[in-house]
Amino acid sequence: MSDLIVLGFDHVDDATKVLTECRALQKEYLLDLEDAVVVTRDAQGKVHLHQSVNLEKAGASWGLLSGGFWGALVGLLCLNPLAGFLIGSAVGAGAGALSGKFSDYGIDDGFIKQLSDTIPPNTSALFILVRKSQPEKVLADLSQFKGHARILQTSLSPEAEEKLKAALGQVAAAQAKA
Repeated sequence: MSDLIVLGFDHVDDATKVLTECRALQKEYLLDLEDAVVVTRDAQGKVHLHQSVNLEKAGASWGLLSGGFWGALVGLLCLNPLAGFLIGSAVGAGAGALSGKFSDYGIDDGFIKQLSDTIPPNTSALFILVRKSQPEKVLADLSQFKGHARILQTSLSPEAEEKLKAALGQVAAAQAKA
């Protein structure tokens, strides 16, 4: 089962920096991300979602290939494979892009938009869906962002959430308030 972690940042580019670090950890096989979304809110209050998986582009690419193949095959039967390939590619790319636009993968976009409305202007948030990880090594690496991130929401166990708070420097702040 995957775990959802949402981190808030005081600067617009901090979420992107942490996502870059998470991708580096993924290359080292210490972290397996299912999905990641960086949300930024500009000075005017407009929310921008930066999806890690562009389903529209992926759908268009797959539609272009499959449409081109089937179009060429039908065109071959009609003695004009080039026209069939071109028409099939165009129709396939359009249909793939349309299906990608209306599909959702990973973290629910409605949830992202709902939580993004709560972040202040000129800040950012990082939504990550983690399949599995090496918690000790990941937390040690993410401790370089101590004091820059705050936890907005998680589906972690209470013990794992406390460890994440400690790595991000929130435990000391929470104890100081108490």
